[in-house]
Amino acid sequence: MERRQLGTSGVRVSRIGLGTMTWGRDTDEHEAADQLRTFLDAGGNFIDTAAIYGDGDAERVLGGLLGVLGHREDLVIASKAGITLRGGERVIDNSRSSLIADLNKSLARLNVEYLDLWQIHRWDPQTPLEETLSVLDYAVQSGKVRHVGISNFSGWQLARSSTLQNPLFGHAPIISIQSEYSLLNRRVEDEVLPACRSLGIGFLSWSPLGRGVLTGKYRNGLPSDSRGASPHFSSFIEPYLAERHQQVVEAVMVAADGLGLSPLEVALAWVRDASNVTSSIVGARTGAQLRGIVSAEQFVLPAPVREALDEVSVI
Repeated sequence: MERRQLGTSGVRVSRIGLGTMTWGRDTDEHEAADQLRTFLDAGGNFIDTAAIYGDGDAERVLGGLLGVLGHREDLVIASKAGITLRGGERVIDNSRSSLIADLNKSLARLNVEYLDLWQIHRWDPQTPLEETLSVLDYAVQSGKVRHVGISNFSGWQLARSSTLQNPLFGHAPIISIQSEYSLLNRRVEDEVLPACRSLGIGFLSWSPLGRGVLTGKYRNGLPSDSRGASPHFSSFIEPYLAERHQQVVEAVMVAADGLGLSPLEVALAWVRDASNVTSSIVGARTGAQLRGIVSAEQFVLPAPVREALDEVSVI
């Protein structure tokens, strides 16, 4: 699998990343092991998780598999911090004490001494940015983290954070941002991707398949075994089932039929090879589904098809 440089750092990540959001909840340990084995066999090295995924269960499952299926030094393990469960509600807390607690728990659950990439999961308007960023410096200086990044920040939030973390002043530079990007959600093209180009920051796309909708599985209803039917993820999928998104899904279906490919392969190739995208993080329900994803790794969309999809997806 092709690897790309992450920002201006020395880190090289596979252009397809393995997401673990459902691990420990909708994806059990056996299925997770099958996915990880498939991913590593295909040459992937970038694995993304978060402290909040499954309330820590995703990290625990991944940590139990790392020593068995992979060599730590060959992997780029990324996690995220700053979202916690309090009284059954998700709360964003980027205070120094909360972030350090998240980091220590992540290391323990993953059973690793360090993370290759540690990311602030979301912007916290209640905590001074300087306080949040000071924890990034602490994490790197302590040896618990090799590199730092951010996730789901807007363009101005990215620019402000990157400016404050200037390595010329001894700070740990922000090397990446992770944001949603697909044919159904192209908002990052307005400010985030231009900022990445200007600042030399790597871009990691999450949900490149439009939360699964671009596979075409929801065209005729809600499959009982889909994430859309899951009590944990139904509200996550529902916004992309609106009628205005159906023309994009149909365009992907037509392109796939004409190229002799699956809709999944077409939608993923569009994001994976978009300008300034370093890696696209995919979350599969099964090992079989992941095998279909990695099998499309070498496919490149013909320019006329990409241009047609560009046009129809501007909604």
